[in-house]
Amino acid sequence: MLEAAQEIFHRISQTFGIEWAPMNLPISRRLQTLAATGWICLVLFGEAVTIFLYISLLYSSLWWMALLYAVWMLQDIDTANKGGRRFEWVRNWAWWRYYRDYFPIKLIKTVDLDPSKNYLFACFPHGVVCSGAFGAFATNALDFYKTFPGMTCHMITLGGHFLVPLFRDFIMALGSCSSSQESLLYLLDRRRHTGKCVTLIVGGAAEALDSHPGEYKVILSRRKGFVRVAMKSGAPLVPVFSFGETDVFRPLNNPRDSLLRKFQEKVRELTGISPMFPIGRGIFQYSYGVVPFRSPVTTVVGVPMEVERNLDPTDEEVDAVHAEFTKRLVELFETEKSKYSKDHKNMHLVIT
Repeated sequence: MLEAAQEIFHRISQTFGIEWAPMNLPISRRLQTLAATGWICLVLFGEAVTIFLYISLLYSSLWWMALLYAVWMLQDIDTANKGGRRFEWVRNWAWWRYYRDYFPIKLIKTVDLDPSKNYLFACFPHGVVCSGAFGAFATNALDFYKTFPGMTCHMITLGGHFLVPLFRDFIMALGSCSSSQESLLYLLDRRRHTGKCVTLIVGGAAEALDSHPGEYKVILSRRKGFVRVAMKSGAPLVPVFSFGETDVFRPLNNPRDSLLRKFQEKVRELTGISPMFPIGRGIFQYSYGVVPFRSPVTTVVGVPMEVERNLDPTDEEVDAVHAEFTKRLVELFETEKSKYSKDHKNMHLVIT
């Protein structure tokens, strides 16, 4: 009976092309898979879950706690634009170390940074969900403080995330701040503080739609707001590139003229969020699911580009700085790709 059941199970697995994970994997790998699963669930469902929890609290006998939180949240709503509210113990959770080791993710520096300055990290590519940048800059799992002594990192994300009750507090605890110009200039203001590394995913949600394995297509030509912020603050611009970022998922094919792409673009225009369908593996099998693949991601921090402070730059001045930064990003990609990519000879950076 047991042998017959095993044979049926084997045939079903073959029919659907399911490759099951071995039963004798060490506990460390199981914990890594659990960490990666928890992370993607946080990304995909975190806001929905916290909204559900808040509404459940509101309609329970503890409704008064929900009301008190709402009053406090209204008073606290601008914190995401004023440096945030980080908690190092959250960034130090063991969860993030297992998450780091799952891919694994590495953080590489090319030069030291001066802690008497603030820096604007311009990161590429976005990928489906910024797995490398998250591990490197939103947690302490990659020892950012040891790699760059005296520096503190803030990862920038959409301001709408800070309007979601409970979820906003969690992402702020990780050091995240709003993507508004007010927020960026506050963090980069040397009169208030120094040693800040403000990490911005320049391509944003739009770039996620072009994330496909082995391809590096980034949105930069029409993104100049970050350059204007750097000029207004006088903060050096630092090109950052995550090699392998586009390989951790296998998104659906979505050419620009396809119905799927038009739907994705429309939703992004309305919500600011790209409706991606991250196709990966499962928890106990390697064929279907939303868990990212075990594919190495290496985030390389390039050489800072000094930017002269200019409180009211003209379009021509912004274009000049933008052109120089674009040149440096290409140089970083071409210089480093052979170190962190096997098929580097066929790799090309496409800038749109």
